Amino acid sequence: MFTNDSVLARGPLQYAAWGAFCGCFMALMTVSVDAAEHRVNFANDVIPVLTKAGCNVGVCHAKAGGGQNGFQLSLLGFEPQEDFEHLVKEGRTRRLFFGAPEQSLLLLKASGRLPHGGGVRLTTDSAGYTVLREWIRQGAPYEAKEDPKFVAFEVLPSRGEVGLQQQQQLQVIAKYSDGTVRDVTSLAVYESNDDAMAEVTSSGLVKIQNISGNVAVMVRYQGQVSVFSASVPLGAPVETLPPPKNFIDEHVFANLKTLGIPPSIPCDDVTFLRRVTLDISGRLPTAEETQTFLASSDPAKRDLVVDALLRSPDYADFFANKWTALLKNRRDDTSDIVSNFAFHSWVRDSLLANKPYDQFVRELLAATGTVLGNPPVAWYKRVKEPKQQIEDVAQLFLGVRMQCAQCHHHPFERWSQDDYYSLVAFFSQVGRKPSGTRGEDLIFHKRGIATANNMKSGLALKPAALGDEIPSITADEDPRLKLADWMSSPTNSFFAKALVNRYWKHFFQRGLIEPEDDIRDTNPPTNPALLTALEQHFIASGFDLKDLVRVIAQSQAYQLSEVPNEFNVSDRQNYSRYYPRRLQAEVLLDAIDTLAETQTDFTNLPPGTRAVALPDNSYNRSTPFLRVFGRPEAESVCECERIQSSSLAQSLHLINAPDIKAKLASPQGRAERLLKDARPVEEKVNELYLVAYSRRPSPEELKTAVDYLNETDITIDGQPVDAETLRGENYQDLIWALINTKEFLFNH
Repeated sequence: MFTNDSVLARGPLQYAAWGAFCGCFMALMTVSVDAAEHRVNFANDVIPVLTKAGCNVGVCHAKAGGGQNGFQLSLLGFEPQEDFEHLVKEGRTRRLFFGAPEQSLLLLKASGRLPHGGGVRLTTDSAGYTVLREWIRQGAPYEAKEDPKFVAFEVLPSRGEVGLQQQQQLQVIAKYSDGTVRDVTSLAVYESNDDAMAEVTSSGLVKIQNISGNVAVMVRYQGQVSVFSASVPLGAPVETLPPPKNFIDEHVFANLKTLGIPPSIPCDDVTFLRRVTLDISGRLPTAEETQTFLASSDPAKRDLVVDALLRSPDYADFFANKWTALLKNRRDDTSDIVSNFAFHSWVRDSLLANKPYDQFVRELLAATGTVLGNPPVAWYKRVKEPKQQIEDVAQLFLGVRMQCAQCHHHPFERWSQDDYYSLVAFFSQVGRKPSGTRGEDLIFHKRGIATANNMKSGLALKPAALGDEIPSITADEDPRLKLADWMSSPTNSFFAKALVNRYWKHFFQRGLIEPEDDIRDTNPPTNPALLTALEQHFIASGFDLKDLVRVIAQSQAYQLSEVPNEFNVSDRQNYSRYYPRRLQAEVLLDAIDTLAETQTDFTNLPPGTRAVALPDNSYNRSTPFLRVFGRPEAESVCECERIQSSSLAQSLHLINAPDIKAKLASPQGRAERLLKDARPVEEKVNELYLVAYSRRPSPEELKTAVDYLNETDITIDGQPVDAETLRGENYQDLIWALINTKEFLFNH
């Protein structure tokens, strides 16, 4: 009688194995296979069937922590040898019945003939069922010595142009080590990156919907991934384009012309001033700034406004607010206040001085000392473990999500566990010891050879950077400096790309790659030429952040109107118009204070501190407005933590919250000042509109507002209301009405 080990050892021509059925019947059987018969290879034939059927996905038998109901497979078949062991040897071999393959538990459950939580995965007449049945009939071999190895696969076509409501059938060709090829179209797995633009069937038929643009379909087979990219033209005539201001316009307009999507007209001065001031400085333009700008006839006045905003401390406040949230400047205890304030000041001062981005990142990653002497060490307070450090660094500064690769091969990328732990090794020599400041550590570099152990293989891995070799690092060298060198290299394919994509999203609402921190081959940009040009420009500028903001804000693409034309109303990815978005929580609170002429007081901060200048998340708890409108808690490096969508709670807060009422009725507020102002009512209404919308009211708006403010003949329960009191309430009501309009709540 042979053991299961002998089954694997004897090869495909003669097999003997234990079989079990219902836990009580055992059979021993020798199976002879005709040499001319197709020999089933576990990795080449069985794994693709299990993957296609969805057996080895994360919600099924590849679930973390033991699979499903005692049966575990590796995620998407990345570990075929382990899967073979689980299938053939575990559970007293009861999953396979060699005497009667159709009665194997594997097939009974997959075909639904026995109860199965995953439902029917393979019908008995399917090709996949036949492969599994034949594999069991042949004695469940793993492979023969002469079997070829899978090498790669190709998607045909790899890109193309497909019309609206049209279809494209994909073909997937697998290539093997002996030079043979196989059509595996039916076994590959397909996924569209935008179902609203294109759906794809399990057989690889791409069905284009009714939205033009660029769409991609990820194709997965045998642990490898590839992409089919499709251009979906609208085909409308693009006859008139705004004159390009810089290379951004050349690439945006060329893409729109190729797709046949006419852009909207350029926005007017009023819209531009409000838009760019909010986007660069996080505040509304003052009435004086608006009047000066509108009165100017200088053809370069838009460029001059951009430059002035970049020189202002408001720019540093606003972008420091963005970066400190992403860098997890979070207060969990009162002792954190020292590091919170020091780190925020360092980020703000770096932005104000326009410190090169690569230098900023280097100072952060390689920080040593104490928070008082070197504030960027505060980052190590929130990000303590090497695994967390590399995951945050990869996602924030490289746009690569490495979390999956800690336990298994990345399902959408080429990164393996070795890649993950080779990155971890860069932070393996970070040392800590208590400092003289309560709750703060001194960060230092420990001498020694940097390595990190792969939790699965146990191998001690030296630092390596996402497929690139790193020069040998001695025991005296800080590996983090080598990581910073690699990241800031002009040849690095992630560092500059991740930053320009992140900033592009800041100004255009949507990244060229979306999500902005998920850069991978299977998630291609909507405008590859533009992304490459931005990346090269940023590197050539010396990683100049202000220059990047300037070139974006001065482009015609950024200055297009938000009003769609008849052709681009459904465009959401090609920047044929400006995409309006809600103001962030901090910006909106500051805007309300500006319009109401009030201030929100924050603990431990000087009176008049703007919400966008808050150093950490602790003020969310003391300021209900910030919490309701989604200011992030700085718990992750994902910008998705910030809530930008509207909610009923937000609407109710604006309508009737005590803090809003208090601002409107403040004795020092704008409503009270306007009530006592001797100017004509029309001038006061003009002032309100200039502050709220950066424009004057239309004749209809002016008449409506003036009529309302002058309405004083009102009685309640038969008693006349004091005219002076009513006029004051009318001013409050008008400001309240302006606050609750979409024109105020959105940047457009």
